[in-house]
Amino acid sequence: MSTKPAKGKEKPVKAFVKLEVPAGQAAPGQALGPALGQHGLNMAQFCKEFNDATKNLTPGVPIPVVISAYNDRTFSFITKTPPASYLLRQAAKVDKGAKEPGREVKATIAKSKIRAIAEQKMQDLNAHSIEQAEKIIEGSARSMGFDVAN
Repeated sequence: MSTKPAKGKEKPVKAFVKLEVPAGQAAPGQALGPALGQHGLNMAQFCKEFNDATKNLTPGVPIPVVISAYNDRTFSFITKTPPASYLLRQAAKVDKGAKEPGREVKATIAKSKIRAIAEQKMQDLNAHSIEQAEKIIEGSARSMGFDVAN
């Protein structure tokens, strides 16, 4: 069961499992098998619930997920926003970043797109304001070999 326990009746967490799964395309297999199997979690149930939770997203978008495995072999999970590197690559319309960031400029991204990505990622970033979030995303862009244009 992935339902959260009633308040005050928290179960002890056995482990946290962090994965990146394509939205709507979770399937028991090589990626999920070892990660969930070692904690005795039901892979089919996780796949069904994850796919239901991400059915409104674009299929195939990588979604980070944190799974809380409990001692009684139940679980709950939290989905996060797609990685900044994925969103930056989508905004720049490139397949991957520069081989030598700092020496090579792979693409140029407008400041407005940086702001849009920062607003989308704000809940997952360690930032108190949108300006701080923009600086984090700009740093990620520079480390990928992207130039940020005003």
